Amino acid sequence: MKIIAVIPARYASTRFSAKLMQDLGGKTVILRTYEAAINTHLFDDVFVVTDSDLIYDEIVSHGGKAIRSIKEHESGSDRIAEAVENLDVDIVINVQGDEPFIDAEPLAKVIEIFRNDLDEKVDLASLMREITNEDDINNPNNVKVVVDQNGFALYFSRSVIPYPREKNVGVRYMQHIGIYAFRKEALLDFYSLPMKSLEASEKLEQLRYLEFGKKIKMVETTHVGIGIDTLEDLEKARKMLE
Repeated sequence: MKIIAVIPARYASTRFSAKLMQDLGGKTVILRTYEAAINTHLFDDVFVVTDSDLIYDEIVSHGGKAIRSIKEHESGSDRIAEAVENLDVDIVINVQGDEPFIDAEPLAKVIEIFRNDLDEKVDLASLMREITNEDDINNPNNVKVVVDQNGFALYFSRSVIPYPREKNVGVRYMQHIGIYAFRKEALLDFYSLPMKSLEASEKLEQLRYLEFGKKIKMVETTHVGIGIDTLEDLEKARKMLE
């Protein structure tokens, strides 16, 4: 089973433009993320996929592997699907380009799902963690997921799910952590399928997979990623390297 990591890397960012090319302890954010992915020793190969000549040249000039996006894409899945379409690979792991402090443990968990999936019932694997703070549960930026008794996702939402009509029934609220592992076939299917109403409403690409019957296996983790979304995040990251 050939397993690769793909790091989608857009130059433009709504909240923090050009964040991936910012200096972080003498290296750019995207280069640190790329090197951190390699240093997990979990992957047969690691690629950065980008729409930017600057990011492409940054990776290649340091001996890394990068792929130029040919088309404009609405989602990370689309960008990754285009990149891997002609690659000989079985499992594709989506690594976030703005998380330079990669923790190998959650990545190993999603890979293990496929190693144990001998009947190939899993199309995607992803992560979730329990949240208990009411503000976190109600925050629409925290995507919630509910699963069946076998750990397969039933639905993802920005709303509170399940709705707490009845208190004290043992419900745990689970936040979706956006690390994905895909079978290549599922990723290419996504690329060819249209956006439907649930995905359009919630603006969550994982709902396209569910709407078209794909099986997403969730695994619980305590991992909290350290992403760089703002200048303040970048300053905190710089302090971590001091």
